[in-house]
Amino acid sequence: MHIAYITPEYPHPKINNGGGMGTSIKNLVEALVKKSHKVTVFVYGMDRNEVFIDHNIHFHLIAHKNYTIGGFYLYRKHIECYINSNVQNIDILEAPDWTGITAFMKLSKPLIIRFHGSDTYFCHIENRKQKLKNKWFEKLGVKNAKAFIAPTNFAGEKSMELFNLPNEKLKIIHYGLELEKFQNGQPEVYERHRILNIGTLIRKKGVFELIEVFNKLIEKELESTLIFIGADSRDIQTGSNSTWELMQKTMSQKAKERIIYLGKIPYEEVQEQIKKAHVCVFPSFAETLGMVTIESMALNKAVVNTNIGWAQDLIDHGVDGFMHHPEDIDAYVATINELFENEELVHAIGQAGRQKTELKFDIHNIVNQNIEYYKSICS
Repeated sequence: MHIAYITPEYPHPKINNGGGMGTSIKNLVEALVKKSHKVTVFVYGMDRNEVFIDHNIHFHLIAHKNYTIGGFYLYRKHIECYINSNVQNIDILEAPDWTGITAFMKLSKPLIIRFHGSDTYFCHIENRKQKLKNKWFEKLGVKNAKAFIAPTNFAGEKSMELFNLPNEKLKIIHYGLELEKFQNGQPEVYERHRILNIGTLIRKKGVFELIEVFNKLIEKELESTLIFIGADSRDIQTGSNSTWELMQKTMSQKAKERIIYLGKIPYEEVQEQIKKAHVCVFPSFAETLGMVTIESMALNKAVVNTNIGWAQDLIDHGVDGFMHHPEDIDAYVATINELFENEELVHAIGQAGRQKTELKFDIHNIVNQNIEYYKSICS
């Protein structure tokens, strides 16, 4: 097959714009190419136009354009025109739900929307008021899709409900990892009492709750260390330009001395930070899956995760990880403290977590599920 992806991000040196969505697309794209399928990636919102081939993947960078009026419509029509003029040999197109980028588009090939996480979905999960413009764009964006894919049952069913779409058009296919690239030969070697959190510093990731957890934990274990990795962001609730600055104001004096913020680091360095961690903690309020959770599990780490919706597809509580509601501060403290004191438990949970990723998130199996579904839509 020849599959094309429409995306605002993709981890690549020439693009320099990649988050969890881009990483999941990249994992799938590389697996498709290894199975001799052709792949084209249209990356919009770039600072230039460029076409290039890398590792048999055809990239089209589409520059952002400014318009005096109606840019939200005209730029989408510009993308539509560009894609339609470059899809002669393409079988199927896939686009994300985010921002409703396919609103107003009439694409000449079948379109699948993958629910990476729309503004509609996140506003609902976080109980935030959504801008009517964003809701309108996203509703129009999914309107002409032939089918939908979601990474977890919760994200898929909730998105279909919010957009009033029939569930028979939905397929659940997890994100996948190339597990050969996630190897931890010495899972018993780590820095004791080191807690790691990875993700953009933003309220929906539960970063303020994690500070509360650490404020209590440091009173029990003075050698505890909390590491944050990820870009800082503006805080919607207060209007502050820095969530990190707000987080510091909620830290106890003891906690502040043992919290380290590394900022956004290169993707290839993240694995080493995961391997150093005693426990990885992700008390998020809003995800569709949470790539860092399964990446940590793949590296034999004990994970203490959120228990909201999507997490049920990732973890069996007490078997291959732990799940608590982000607001249950004492539960997080108790579980992390137990892991600090019980090395056998850390090893057992980490080993079971790795086995879970091999069973459910191996990209070599995931890619076949995607191919079969693409073919069914094209037939």
